[in-house]
Amino acid sequence: MKRWTRRSFLIRFLPAALGGWLSACRAALPPSPTPAPPTPTPLPSPAEIITAALEALRREDPEALWAILTPASRAMLSPEELRVLWRDTLNTASVQAVEIEPLTLIQEGKTAQARYRIRWKTALFGDLEAEGMMALRLLPEGWRVVWQDALLWPALGEGDRLRVEYIIPERANLYDREGQSLAVQGEWVEIGVVPGRIADEGLLLQRLARATGLPPETIRSRYVFGRPDWYMPILALPADRLAPFATDLEATPGVVLRPRSGRIYAGVAPQTVGVVGKIPAEALDQWRRRGYRGDEWVGRMGLEAWGEPYLAGTHGGRLFIQPRAENASPRLIAERPFTPGRSITTTLKRDLQAQVEEIFGDRTGAVVVMDPRNGDLLALVSKPAFDPNALLWPNSPPPPPGAFLNRATQGLYPPGSIFKIVVMAAALTHGFTAGSLFQDPGYWDGLGPGYRKWCWLQSGHGLVDLPTALTVSCNVAFYQIGFALYQQDPDLLPQMARAFGLGAPTGVQGVPEEAGLVPDAAWRARQGGRPWSVGDAVNMSIGQSDLLTTPLQIARMLAAVANGGVLYRPRLVGRIGPAPGQPEETFPPEVQGRLPVPEEALAAIRQGLLGVTTHPRGTATWVFRGMPFPVAGKTGTAETAPGRPPHAWFAAYAPADQPELVVVVIVEHGGQGSAVAAPLARQIFEAYYGLPRTSLPAPPAQEDR
Repeated sequence: MKRWTRRSFLIRFLPAALGGWLSACRAALPPSPTPAPPTPTPLPSPAEIITAALEALRREDPEALWAILTPASRAMLSPEELRVLWRDTLNTASVQAVEIEPLTLIQEGKTAQARYRIRWKTALFGDLEAEGMMALRLLPEGWRVVWQDALLWPALGEGDRLRVEYIIPERANLYDREGQSLAVQGEWVEIGVVPGRIADEGLLLQRLARATGLPPETIRSRYVFGRPDWYMPILALPADRLAPFATDLEATPGVVLRPRSGRIYAGVAPQTVGVVGKIPAEALDQWRRRGYRGDEWVGRMGLEAWGEPYLAGTHGGRLFIQPRAENASPRLIAERPFTPGRSITTTLKRDLQAQVEEIFGDRTGAVVVMDPRNGDLLALVSKPAFDPNALLWPNSPPPPPGAFLNRATQGLYPPGSIFKIVVMAAALTHGFTAGSLFQDPGYWDGLGPGYRKWCWLQSGHGLVDLPTALTVSCNVAFYQIGFALYQQDPDLLPQMARAFGLGAPTGVQGVPEEAGLVPDAAWRARQGGRPWSVGDAVNMSIGQSDLLTTPLQIARMLAAVANGGVLYRPRLVGRIGPAPGQPEETFPPEVQGRLPVPEEALAAIRQGLLGVTTHPRGTATWVFRGMPFPVAGKTGTAETAPGRPPHAWFAAYAPADQPELVVVVIVEHGGQGSAVAAPLARQIFEAYYGLPRTSLPAPPAQEDR
């Protein structure tokens, strides 16, 4: 007999008892209401589907259109196929914008048709307009669009495609201010070797080396791995340069000469003039929408890139519908004639540019030569540089690192003591006078004994007035000025720097530029960390702190001091040549502002700058002894990263009494400005005025800043 424990009883009988009790309770309760079925979401109307489809056409959104196609349409055309087809159609017609206007909608049972007007705004053919029809069907899932090729363009039949015959004008030329070529269309000759035809390799290498200037081992490396019947390109040269060697090369077995037309560069100012190149694959769609075929050579940097709309002219062409059916004639739907390219005349002096590049040599840095009377840029040098002609052909060696950076307009450097010009201007307009005196024992303890600041001349300059402080580049005097200006208003010095054109683009046309940086309390607050302090202002007073400038900004600043206070927009583009229906465009000098400094203050600054090259204690007097005209300038030695030599600056104008030329030189990590940059500036002045070029002098025992 089985015994029931209390636990087994509860497990066996309690659920049944509870179940009966719950059933009785349910019977006593009123019945639960039956939930109402969910309200079905209404399907979009034909008008809503048409609106979505037309919007997809307008936005160029093939994925959105594909999503509302009928299943049969989606089965024969994948999203990727539709995207490619759509892209190719719009690219071919150079469509830049689409406008659509719905007209009518007619519904008959489970079918509907919508009529609409579509307008393409194209780069190549202007505005193209047509009326189209869109068909819809009502399916269980709702209204859907029936795909037809006419949705790409109403005049297209099934399988038809657009095709363009391009008429491409010759690229126009770039000139210097005197009409000398900087970049022109000309004849090239590509030199190649067919290895299997070589009869005397020694003779072949000798003649090719003489013609190209390449070492024989370099020439051989460019064909040695080719098959016997392969044509292996070696180098391309302008036809006139190759002419003296052409007869010998043509008589050399294995050498093949292939003439072709192309861009030829004078080889000066490469970062400024720029270079053409093939359209990169990732930018092909963008260029085709601009009316390009896609295989053209276009401006890739410098004036070539900036001037592309002028130099390339406007492509012409004829737009056809190419029927799918064999032997069917294409139908012309639009055409436009080409517009010739327009030449660009710059303000550069090609011969001077070449001389300045030679003077600067293989140093790293930049030179700006400017006319202070109108802002014209006569030379822009940036090193390291590159050979633009070599970039146009295969097998050319890569340029050195950093060669594409235009250091004259994009290089950012602390200005060092050249900034003392700005500090002196701020001083003369905020309580100091030209007669203000400063005692320099070689150091300054204005921030406290624990924060002693040193003058570059450890013995000190003694008692100096303000123009003399600029002449001898006395750090202690400018520490005191920076400290005093900060006490008046922490923004005084940054505001004056901006009034001198620093911390903002100059607005030069034709080349990219950097804005530089004028730090202040607001800028420091945006950076986070410690706030702007008097110590920052003191460092800034000698051109250090976080201050960054470009050589072009320094040239414009000094030009304004030289010309009486006028800030000109630096001018690189002088004029754009005419074309049919387009007159010549000129770019006159443009005044952008005036220095907020009275003439007597500018006169005191100019006095200090003249002393730099003429006063017995001037920091560059030893460099300019014997010059037949007075030069005014300022040396600068800008500290850089710890352990690296400083940047060497010199900024000057001449003749000092009637300024015609501003020269700014910076040599990256070159050392002292007076010893490195100032002698180069002297040679540039000599080149401009046609004087014999003096040799670079040995620096004195005590190098100045």
